[in-house]
Amino acid sequence: MVASSMPETDLAHISVADFVERFRTEMVPYSNTFSYFFAGLPLTEDDVKDYLGEPISAIPPVISGGIPKASIILVPFLERANGKNKRHRTAAPGSSEFISIERPPENRACTHISYRTPQGAHLLFAIKDAELAEYHHRFYQQVASLVESVLTDDVRGEYHVMLREELSAHVHGEVDDRSWHCKQALRHRGANVQRDTKAFREYVLHSFVDTLTLYLHGICCDIDVETGPRQLPSRFLRKRLVWMETVYPPPSGYAVFPEERESRVKVESKP
Repeated sequence: MVASSMPETDLAHISVADFVERFRTEMVPYSNTFSYFFAGLPLTEDDVKDYLGEPISAIPPVISGGIPKASIILVPFLERANGKNKRHRTAAPGSSEFISIERPPENRACTHISYRTPQGAHLLFAIKDAELAEYHHRFYQQVASLVESVLTDDVRGEYHVMLREELSAHVHGEVDDRSWHCKQALRHRGANVQRDTKAFREYVLHSFVDTLTLYLHGICCDIDVETGPRQLPSRFLRKRLVWMETVYPPPSGYAVFPEERESRVKVESKP
């Protein structure tokens, strides 16, 4: 099903919260977990496949069935009223961010916004002039954040153990910038970095989200992990991804590692 695009005049300086409330009943169901709405740009069948079909179909069933219901809202641009990445503490979620049909100033532009209401999670993405691969990364990052918000104590504890083992071994690097900066801040404290402190929990949160983002993106697409001084060494990264594969098995027909893809291709090509 393809949602019709709303008139551009209806997008004139409308806050994210007002937009979601106004069009909440017009969200198009896509699956038991996801619905969507497309605003301000024409939507084709290929767009539905690229922005919804391919990334959603690659999500492990245990994740799709365990996260809150979510609406995916695709818009031309997103703008923050105050030009900052953090909301004002007194502002209601979505009230200080706006949808725009024109590119906002760089200091006020943002790529995505997400927040929760009693109706579920609302994931908004600015897609005009954005690379599809970057959208997929942001999409899986938001899904990973939803997963982290509903983690069981057992799963969270297993990941804690894995990170403590890495910290004990003085393993350098991380998966992405957020977890890297949290790891550096934790180490700069100079005390026992494995203690259950606020800084440690912050590091675990971002490390989990960044690692799961990479895992999900890797199921959907053939991506390369960039090497560099900040990158987690490959054997430790693989250990994390193997653990993710155990906890969140990919959907039938999908593979995580190159050798699994090659094996599946060989099986499918047999007469």
